[in-house]
Amino acid sequence: MHLKPNIAERPNAIPWPPVLLVACIAFGALLGMFLPLDVAIPTPLRLAGFILLAAGIAFDVSAIFWMSRARTNILPHKAAGVLLTSGPFRVSRNPIYVGNTITLAAMGLAFANLWYAVAAAVMALLLHRLAILREEAHLAARFGKAWNDYAARTPRWLFF
Repeated sequence: MHLKPNIAERPNAIPWPPVLLVACIAFGALLGMFLPLDVAIPTPLRLAGFILLAAGIAFDVSAIFWMSRARTNILPHKAAGVLLTSGPFRVSRNPIYVGNTITLAAMGLAFANLWYAVAAAVMALLLHRLAILREEAHLAARFGKAWNDYAARTPRWLFF
């Protein structure tokens, strides 16, 4: 099986982002059950966690909506059809990954299981290495100057 596709055709052969999200949710849940971190999270922080959880999901869903509206591919291992630069893509080059990371970290507060926050950090690092760098090379190969201009003015995550 050929795992390194032509970068102009598609960024990856494996859809790493959803695989990583599911694995990290499972990781957090299992560690929370079998090796809980004994940390008391005050009710206001738990409520903030639920608000952040909703915000992360909303950011994710918003990005999916904009991709659907543009009739471009949403699958992370398939070729991009359109370079989106509006909607949530105006504030982040990776709004789905930002939404997923916020959601997972927020689960740590909301459900008083800080393993989810650890999993969110691990997922962000793995997303960077396994998906984002290859996706950016793919977008540069497909969209050239338009991608370079967009990448120069839009942060990869939210603030960097």
